[in-house]
Amino acid sequence: MVKYFHLALTVFLASIGSLFSQQSWIRINQLGYTPQSIKVAVVGCQEDREVTSFEVVDLLTEATVFRSKQVTTFPAYACFNKIFRLNFSGFEEEGTFYIRAGALQSPPFRIAQDIYDGAADFLLNYMRQQRCGYNPYLRDSCHTQDGFIVDHPELEGQHIDVTGGWHDASDYLQYVTTSANATYQMLFAYQQNPQAFGDYYDAAGLPGPNGIPDILDEAKWGLDWLDKMNPSYGMLFNQIADDRDHLGFRLPTLDSVDYGKGLERPVYFVTGQPQGLAKYKNRTTGVSSTAAKYASAFALGAELLKDHYPQFCERIFAKALETYAFAKTDLGVCQTASNRAPYFYEEDNYIDDMELAAAQLFRHSNDPALLKEAIYWGQLEPATPWMITDTARHYQWYPFVNLGHYLVAQSADSLGRAQFISFLKQGLEAIYQRGKANGFLRGVPYIWCSNNLVAAALTQARLYHQLSGDGRYLEMEAALRDWLFGCNPWGTSMIVGFPEGADTPVDPHSAFTAVYGYPIDGGLADGPIYTSTFNRLIGLKIVNGDEYAPFQSDLCVYHDDWGDYSTNEPTMDGTASLTFYLSAMEEEWPNTYTGFTFYEGAIIRADTTAKTIHLVFTGGEYNDGGKYIRQVLNEQRVPAHFFFTGDFYRQPDNQSLIRGLKADGHYLGAHSDQHLLYAPWDNRDSLLVTKQQFIADLQANYREMARFGVQKQDAPFFLPPYEWYNPTISQWTKELGLQLINFSPGTRSNADYTTPDMGVRYRSSEEIMDSILSYEMAGESGLNGFILLLHIGAHPDRTDHFYSRLEELIRELKKRGYGFGLME
Repeated sequence: MVKYFHLALTVFLASIGSLFSQQSWIRINQLGYTPQSIKVAVVGCQEDREVTSFEVVDLLTEATVFRSKQVTTFPAYACFNKIFRLNFSGFEEEGTFYIRAGALQSPPFRIAQDIYDGAADFLLNYMRQQRCGYNPYLRDSCHTQDGFIVDHPELEGQHIDVTGGWHDASDYLQYVTTSANATYQMLFAYQQNPQAFGDYYDAAGLPGPNGIPDILDEAKWGLDWLDKMNPSYGMLFNQIADDRDHLGFRLPTLDSVDYGKGLERPVYFVTGQPQGLAKYKNRTTGVSSTAAKYASAFALGAELLKDHYPQFCERIFAKALETYAFAKTDLGVCQTASNRAPYFYEEDNYIDDMELAAAQLFRHSNDPALLKEAIYWGQLEPATPWMITDTARHYQWYPFVNLGHYLVAQSADSLGRAQFISFLKQGLEAIYQRGKANGFLRGVPYIWCSNNLVAAALTQARLYHQLSGDGRYLEMEAALRDWLFGCNPWGTSMIVGFPEGADTPVDPHSAFTAVYGYPIDGGLADGPIYTSTFNRLIGLKIVNGDEYAPFQSDLCVYHDDWGDYSTNEPTMDGTASLTFYLSAMEEEWPNTYTGFTFYEGAIIRADTTAKTIHLVFTGGEYNDGGKYIRQVLNEQRVPAHFFFTGDFYRQPDNQSLIRGLKADGHYLGAHSDQHLLYAPWDNRDSLLVTKQQFIADLQANYREMARFGVQKQDAPFFLPPYEWYNPTISQWTKELGLQLINFSPGTRSNADYTTPDMGVRYRSSEEIMDSILSYEMAGESGLNGFILLLHIGAHPDRTDHFYSRLEELIRELKKRGYGFGLME
């Protein structure tokens, strides 16, 4: 659904016209691009159009900053008659931009190193919302009476406490198949990229840190449930409830489906035989796929959580060994069970599960016999089968990525390493060959839960490149990454609520949203499916109209409509499987301003280990001190920053000074055009301006600066008017490729504008000087890295001008060993 809430997008709606009157569109990654990454936009045409060149335009300055003829043409695909790939990888400037190709304009997008910051943590919002037992999203509990045993030869009908875990999707079934994989995927994500995850929630999923990264809290929630579902050796359960659950939308806390024992739900014992309590049976052949999934999750959990839960980890590691041993007693697959309908998870391979379990246990125990077994299993299935075919039944080849190959490649000798790297390449090459002829480079089949397959392909591509250094699949990886964030025929992100303000699913197949209006942010939607498959499915209906009608095709469909459970239902395991890739993207780009101090997104102090002071002067209405300040700075050979409003730049009397300051090498920057107050003084968290007003005002400020030859790249820092802002203003600033800064607190230097009629708020020059020098002596770091803010002028009622003591201040600070420099 088209949902352009950001100003930038609103600005463009007028120019790009109505969705239904267009015949060509530019698709981009709505989250944005990192500066050094492969960056490609896709033009999809439903008309006879040629694209031979394009340009990148800076949203802030409205200047063309990059031109290119690097355009590749592709034939018809999906809903488009012709497709063009516009490659702008050579452009690495940060900011917010749009692409123009003739009369076509793209939505705005960011280029920045931090665009993936918090992305993996955002997915965990959905995982917490999916919790069974105590649900922190609802602040209430559900399914507290689970459950009663079925399919056990001796314990049929007996109660067993298996409350916990996650609901599988928008129904309330629970499967070890997907839950164990989700648990392992999150643990793997943390193991590979620990610095990408924060601690904002406690173990119960409620706001507030507990000293443990949130992703480990979430994985522990899964491990606790798996522990319950495996009470002893050989006693494994695979599933809670079945498709009798599908009786309409309701919150899990209001679930009253009767399975014959009140509110208890059936808990399916792992029998190794075909299961199903009614008409439909699965095709189970053994226990290995389920038992081995237990083993790998237990083994990695025991390794990563041992410092937090030592006794628990001892127990689950013992279970890891037991479940792997049990997996070898009855080789085969253990599928999920249906009841009323013929749909179930039709897993047909267990070899990958055995390989991963053995490899993970080897990593924990260093037992060479386990590595030998892992190699044996891995050689039996070199490529995950879905990757080398163009279709599959529902969850037929699961998990969708074999992380065991990666672990073996890391652990084996050089020959084994090369072989298992080649296995990873084999799957990627098949995807590459299928996709190289279409403009989206999409070689992932449109089977049910196709987005989960995209996440798997991304994971494998990243790990393969990490192991091999081979860049053959980097553009395909970028294309699949961009696909999830909107560079697809429908122009929508596939993650609910992310990125904020972009075109994302708002009407997912979920009772939370469809009935109660609760957002389910973070969930990865199933994704598009073959149109032929969609037409065969039972019970599908489009309830609220098809906003994407122009983009449906004979090949594939996607609907943002709660009536479509095949393309728009988020899944718990798919969401968890994306945590590795997004955390890897975040880890890739370190913080640019390491060692700086931030407050609500703004730099308020530079490196405190350097004995350097950063002088800042702001100007709006008054300029009585400008000439004298410039003279002192020149005599003392001190560089300084000058942040002026647009009105200051426009004032004819100021223009000679501005040109002089620029010629002297001082920094000239923006202080807003009209000196707007962004937030109330008594309610900083709210706003007095819209994003439209903010950007338009700042654009005007930079236009005035451009008249003096000051370009955006010359002025990357922005100092807010009144030195008053909040995190939203910081974020809007960052999206434009700028960094918000403010004065360092602790002195009264910024009070040099006050006048005697202000009473107790008035500060004399003597008080200001004393506050600066006293602070320098009191603090351990003195004025190291200090951003010292003064005003270039003041109201005529102030006759005690502090700028008249600037030379005295500089001399004294130099005497104390300080230097002066510009921010970098």
